[in-house]
Amino acid sequence: METYKEILDKIKPEFEKVLKFFEGELVKIRTSRANPALVEDVVVDCFGQKFPLKQLAAISTPEPRQILIQPWDKSYIEGIVSALSRTGVGVSPIVDKDTIRINLPDLTEEYRKELLKLLSEKQEQARQTLRRWREEGWRQVQDGFKDGKVREDDKFRAKDDLQKMIDDYQKKIDDLGEKKTKEIAS
Repeated sequence: METYKEILDKIKPEFEKVLKFFEGELVKIRTSRANPALVEDVVVDCFGQKFPLKQLAAISTPEPRQILIQPWDKSYIEGIVSALSRTGVGVSPIVDKDTIRINLPDLTEEYRKELLKLLSEKQEQARQTLRRWREEGWRQVQDGFKDGKVREDDKFRAKDDLQKMIDDYQKKIDDLGEKKTKEIAS
């Protein structure tokens, strides 16, 4: 017999995954500082196969507004430059012998607004995913109640506990979003 707590314990890791995914998405949103995460997942076409950039090169940030890419093999350079040009990050890669440099320009007010809009969209997607998992948990609790596995008092406790979990995770998402908003604005 499955208790409502067991149902909630199965849902909680999904909430954690949503939070971790959101954190990963935030790292990809550019702020005033360079960050390898801006380019590490760019897909590069190399020898007829596709690889994330981080598998083909060392990526570092020697200066606050510069990303340095050092391919493991010179033959990757052309594919990497081509992939970076297609990303739409708004930067031009510069080839310097065996390395590729990306100099990030200052953020314009217009670009900051675009980034804030993107941040808002990512936040809303995370919230929607949390709500879907809450609904899934509630559906499982109700099914358990119908099947006689969950008592009526526990059904209402489960609803309250699910709402507390949602509130906690939404606060975490809001806090992360607020921190990122400050980074973009500075």
